[in-house]
Amino acid sequence: MNPQIESKLKQIRLSGMAQALPARLAQAHGGNLTHLEFLELLVTDELAVRSDRLFARRLKQAGITEVKEFADFDWSFNPKLPRNRLCDLATARFVRERTNVLLVGPPGVGKSHSLTAIAVGAIRAGYRVVLKSVFQLAEDLVEAEATGERRDLVDRLSTIDVLALEDFGMKTLRATAAEDLLDIIMRRHERLPTVITTNRPTQDWAQFLGDVPAATAILDRFLQHVEIILMQGKSYRLGMRRSSPSPDGVTDVIQDDANPPHHSNPRKPSGSGKRQNAPRPRKRAS
Repeated sequence: MNPQIESKLKQIRLSGMAQALPARLAQAHGGNLTHLEFLELLVTDELAVRSDRLFARRLKQAGITEVKEFADFDWSFNPKLPRNRLCDLATARFVRERTNVLLVGPPGVGKSHSLTAIAVGAIRAGYRVVLKSVFQLAEDLVEAEATGERRDLVDRLSTIDVLALEDFGMKTLRATAAEDLLDIIMRRHERLPTVITTNRPTQDWAQFLGDVPAATAILDRFLQHVEIILMQGKSYRLGMRRSSPSPDGVTDVIQDDANPPHHSNPRKPSGSGKRQNAPRPRKRAS
């Protein structure tokens, strides 16, 4: 292949074509490709490379370091989870309908996996996503306040196509965080969807937000157009710990705090088990 052609393709930002050109030339020499078919294959290669790069860039912007999808989810562990409803969310239908989503359930049932799968589905559909845990959100707000970038951060979270917040209620936010969150939710209201996972009922939100009026206003707007999915079942993480051997080869046994372990061979007291009186001291003969 002429190296000048490859260089020129890269200059006009057609690196996907440049990368695929040697293989397509070999295919053309070995087959009966028309000029139009050859060109169509190269254009398809370029579009595929651009799509992959855009997907990777959107994942990085979203803060997703590991792709998780519902195809990888172990549905057999908690078969009562609403599989159809969760998978439907991964089609990004809720984004088009501007509907908020609330995933509620105890730890370990798959809320984090589901949130990531929903976010990945939205990215594949062409939307921009930001996924943050409540811990990250609290840290980002504090840092943004210190560096004078609070308004920029609030603007970004208010205008992103999908805002996904994980572990809502697991951390008590600072005094002004509720006001920032209210600002974000108000600006997203009926325009852009927000997805939240939590193990706390909504009546507890004022407690960890630390601001009753702000919490009331947040709930009023967030719950107006929302799809609530209850995720009940066993903890997947605890199940894996029970079934996985520990490093020394002994299977971990998780004891309930209310039922402490009993010794199988308790040490028996010496004697018959009855209380024995101490011998009285003998009197000396006078």
